[in-house]
Amino acid sequence: MARGTADIVVAGHICLDMIPAFEAAETSLSDLLVPGKLVNVGPLTTATGGPVSNTGLALHRLGFQVRLMGKVGDDVAGRAIVELVSQLDAALAEGMILTTQSTSSYTVVISPPGVDRIFLHCPGANDTFGADDVDYGKLDDARLFHFGYPPLMRRMFIDGGGELSALLRRVKERGLTTSLDMARPDPASEAGRADWRTILSRALPYVDLFLPSFDETLFMLDRARFDQMDDEAEGGDLNSRASGRLLRELADELIEMGAAVVALKLGTQGLYLRTTKDPLRLASAGRCAPAQTEDWADRELLAPCFAVDVVGTTGSGDCTIAGFLGGVLKGLSPEEVMTAAVAVGACNVEKPDATSGIPHWSTVQERLRAGWGRRQVTCALHGWAWDEQEQIWRAG
Repeated sequence: MARGTADIVVAGHICLDMIPAFEAAETSLSDLLVPGKLVNVGPLTTATGGPVSNTGLALHRLGFQVRLMGKVGDDVAGRAIVELVSQLDAALAEGMILTTQSTSSYTVVISPPGVDRIFLHCPGANDTFGADDVDYGKLDDARLFHFGYPPLMRRMFIDGGGELSALLRRVKERGLTTSLDMARPDPASEAGRADWRTILSRALPYVDLFLPSFDETLFMLDRARFDQMDDEAEGGDLNSRASGRLLRELADELIEMGAAVVALKLGTQGLYLRTTKDPLRLASAGRCAPAQTEDWADRELLAPCFAVDVVGTTGSGDCTIAGFLGGVLKGLSPEEVMTAAVAVGACNVEKPDATSGIPHWSTVQERLRAGWGRRQVTCALHGWAWDEQEQIWRAG
């Protein structure tokens, strides 16, 4: 990547993950975390986490020119984050935001074999990220701006999400295509109690591509239905309980709020797409607006996942977004963008970590041309039709 250039800027939440290795299984965490007990552990694995890292580095591995804009403190964790990013390409870190006013975000992952993981998380500088932190001059050479995880960034969701909408508005004014991803907050947390309908209604007029998950969207727009479906699932897969009707209902509300394109991540069920009927809204979608707006207007598709041996799911949603954004950057059709998204997501889950399974874009395309099989969709798609040639579901 040439210094000073970028196809895409990925901004938002970033942290340092610290994962000590456990050589022997414990019967439970209560046996492990005993006051005064010394627990021998193995080597420490450190990695960057969050969408700035996961989506950004996946795009880099795919071959796109990327600049990262995460906010870190002037401390050991912050320096480690910047160093880990720079090891791949020094230009990736040119947009990182350094503050002396707060510490860096980090997570200690306690994950003994055979025991459910526990996370010790410090939000750090992510909670202080505001619209004024972005160096907007570093956006002028880019075509697309992606922002991730505002529910995990306090300043982005307090006061009705004013900072989030201000940030997206200022980016949109510079002519970039804007993209936004979410995260599902802890229901008992301050973010879980926020008025997300109001926050989204203020932000989405400045969002061209809105890429949350189904469960996050349901949580934010219809908490009562979310709670009911979650109780009925009894800890199972909420995505399998989605239906074409419910997906359209949620997506149409998001489009009515202002988004041009909505893609809802559905885990093992795939990826759902709904787009605006308004060609003028599509034409206003910044530097990556489709050349032929009629190809993208009023579309409703569902792309099933590809069949793979799943090793880990860390960062699978972030990498699916990387594939989607990559397709948009290349000016592909909606069907091709959706296929690219679930293909990159499938590459991700073949490795235990967030991004090492992501190959170059050309390798993904070669795998697609070789006849990669799809998984079966089990959520209710009454009235939908299967397109054998495109390997995708179309709404009737």
